[in-house]
Amino acid sequence: MKDLKPVQKDAYTLILEAIDTGIYRPGDRLVESELADRFGVSRTPIREALQRLETQSLLTRDGRSLIVASLDHNQLSELYVVRAELEGLAARLAARHATAEEARVLRDMVDADQALLGNPKGLARANRRFHKQIHLASHNRYLVQQLDLVHRSMALMATTSLAAEGRGEVALAEHAAIVTAIENRDEMAAYEALREHISKAFVTRLKLDSGTLKSLE
Repeated sequence: MKDLKPVQKDAYTLILEAIDTGIYRPGDRLVESELADRFGVSRTPIREALQRLETQSLLTRDGRSLIVASLDHNQLSELYVVRAELEGLAARLAARHATAEEARVLRDMVDADQALLGNPKGLARANRRFHKQIHLASHNRYLVQQLDLVHRSMALMATTSLAAEGRGEVALAEHAAIVTAIENRDEMAAYEALREHISKAFVTRLKLDSGTLKSLE
């Protein structure tokens, strides 16, 4: 049996991940030559990836330059409305379709993430994994695709609500409640718990953006 080679990521995925992880932040200028050097690919796929990201409104024009887009208050509000409904639907479907193993993985995530309290960046990464697991547990490929689009736009936020003091503990308690509803096959409880979770995160974000809470360095 031949050894399996690691899957090579394309330029689009590499740039998207760099935005998502904060290597490139809202307002940062993206230069073809610099990106090609960083990722070890030619400029042609970089150019194509940048065009695709601009079409998706993840990048915007500043004169002749492309910069990472940012979300204004109205865009942020609209994004959270859509996210709350789609995430709630994913939780409801997960309560209906998740296997026992998928529910166990979610519970294990909540338990393991307790060790990340006090580490906003680590919690943010774990939070993305947790929500992605719920998306997959919905067993609806079209919903997963739409949520992927929403979460790409989430990468344009300069801070995470988990940077707010005390938000990590509250968020993990909310995660635990969501998992309990999924374990109990309570579709409406799962839907409401996840929608409430997103709504509270949005309120926290507004406070962060207004400067009343400590932002993530």
